[in-house]
Amino acid sequence: MKKKVLAGILTGILAFGVLAGCGDSKAEGAEAAAPAGVANTEEEADAQTEDTQTAQVESKGTITVAASATPHAEILEQAKEILAEQGWDLQVTVFDDYVLPNEVVESGEFDANYFQHIPYLEDFNATKGTHLVNAGGIHYEPFGIYPGTKSDLSELAEGDVIAVPNDTTNEARALLLLQDNGIITLKDGVGLTATVNDIVENPYGVEIQELEAAQVARVIPEVAFVVLNGNYALEAGYSVANDSIAYEESDSEAAKTYVNVIAVKEGNEENEGVKALVEVLKSDAIKQYINDTYDGAVIPFTE
Repeated sequence: MKKKVLAGILTGILAFGVLAGCGDSKAEGAEAAAPAGVANTEEEADAQTEDTQTAQVESKGTITVAASATPHAEILEQAKEILAEQGWDLQVTVFDDYVLPNEVVESGEFDANYFQHIPYLEDFNATKGTHLVNAGGIHYEPFGIYPGTKSDLSELAEGDVIAVPNDTTNEARALLLLQDNGIITLKDGVGLTATVNDIVENPYGVEIQELEAAQVARVIPEVAFVVLNGNYALEAGYSVANDSIAYEESDSEAAKTYVNVIAVKEGNEENEGVKALVEVLKSDAIKQYINDTYDGAVIPFTE
């Protein structure tokens, strides 16, 4: 009798062990065989959520922009992430001259460019027969007079050289700034068409050296003063607020006239990508970046 009872107990224990073992195997099997797409861990669940959110940003296309290096391409780099969140792939190509960026937009190779102000754009159209238009004003860069071999305008002497950009509108802007500071006097009414031939008074007997805009900063060690575009001043390591001897005031008519724009070929102003680009460049986030970064050398344009 005792043997039968003991045998029964042993049988029960063995049966429970078998059932428990089967239960563990099923649990392990269920975990190992989790359906595809179902996360086994918290980390995997987070990764799947992130992938789903990324997939939800529908790709809207590519926006190609030709730009000057400083500050234009730098500003565009800040816009790139914001545009990516909207589904746009912003591709920026840097050019070191003022002609090719317009030519590649005119040809349709690029959607837009960002390097020039409206007077230059209009002059380029008139002389080159292009069909470029302003899609939106973004910022302006005060022109400044910077020291070369001399540090103050009171030191000017007969024969001193002042280097200026030689393209039509930028040369006029430089000459107007020199006039505003009493260095020369121009013919009445010449305005944005002024050239060295329009100088009617030159009390200091200075020589105006006309150079391609990108070359002006390179002659700083050789001339008394230079007059620089805002972007080339930045590239030369100058701060308009701290280093210039004189510059266009932010509320001056010149500063407003020379707002830098997004330029496109006529007819593309309403292109969805172009409109998205302009909207982002006018956003508070980009304005804050400009104000924090350029120490007054670049100022957001407010219409």
